[in-house]
Amino acid sequence: MQSFAYKVKSELCRTPVQKLCCARAEAYGVLLFCNTFTPREVRIITENPEFAARLPRLFHRAFSLKFDRIPEEDASHGKLIFQITDTNKLEKMISQFGFDARQSLALHVNFGMLEDDCCRMSFLRGAFLAGGSVTDPEKRYHLELATSHIQASREVSALLTEMGFLPRSVMRGANSVIYFKQSEHIEDLLTTIGAPVSAMDIMTAKVDKMIRNGANRAMNCDMANVNKTLDAARDQQEAIERLREEGSLDQLPDKLKQTAELRQQYPELSLNQLAELCDPPVSKSCINHRMRKILEIAREQK
Repeated sequence: MQSFAYKVKSELCRTPVQKLCCARAEAYGVLLFCNTFTPREVRIITENPEFAARLPRLFHRAFSLKFDRIPEEDASHGKLIFQITDTNKLEKMISQFGFDARQSLALHVNFGMLEDDCCRMSFLRGAFLAGGSVTDPEKRYHLELATSHIQASREVSALLTEMGFLPRSVMRGANSVIYFKQSEHIEDLLTTIGAPVSAMDIMTAKVDKMIRNGANRAMNCDMANVNKTLDAARDQQEAIERLREEGSLDQLPDKLKQTAELRQQYPELSLNQLAELCDPPVSKSCINHRMRKILEIAREQK
């Protein structure tokens, strides 16, 4: 069974690879959040065949180059590995982001590539495709972006904040993790990067939870009321039985005696239902007053 994260990434991959600036921004996000991005190697590992099908098109559009290693044609599941080790290709890519591949590469986010909203959206889409995950909303709300490039992660967090999101950050081993736990923020982010259907799935799951929780609360409240009614009826029956054993039941006024007999005959009914059986019928407050009087008499005799 496909995970929710798998479905989200599959939806994102249906976004066409069109404008050059957006293709480069998306590839930039992929590289910063993929498994390996150094001056010596790019390695991208995925288990999503739709992302695997997108990568060659994306990198050809962004950099006019091909991967040195791609998965075998019949590989449709498991870990799908893409790799670039050719020095010229690596230098060409890295120079596009404003870095010198011959120097020590401490990766930062080149915000000059992300000035337009469409490029920011594409960049975040690439980051999620390569290093993102999201939990099934039926279980809990959690979306995260993980990368080993700590400074880049901090700058992506700042970018998200600037865009109106409220990310949190934590170190997990050697990785810096940006995460969200509020369903509204996850819905907005998924919609922004191109997965509105998945965002709607989260909204639907949230509504379903609210309905179920409301039904459970109502059921619990009903059960509490039933238990309360049964407890009260038991106390009333015990009091009436004591009066009967002591010979006091027949000495009660007619209205109290009628009420006591109805309670013994119908132990499971509520006071409201007993009130309707009285001859003539009375109000709930009236039958409640009679029951209190019977209990009071039983306590006094005890």
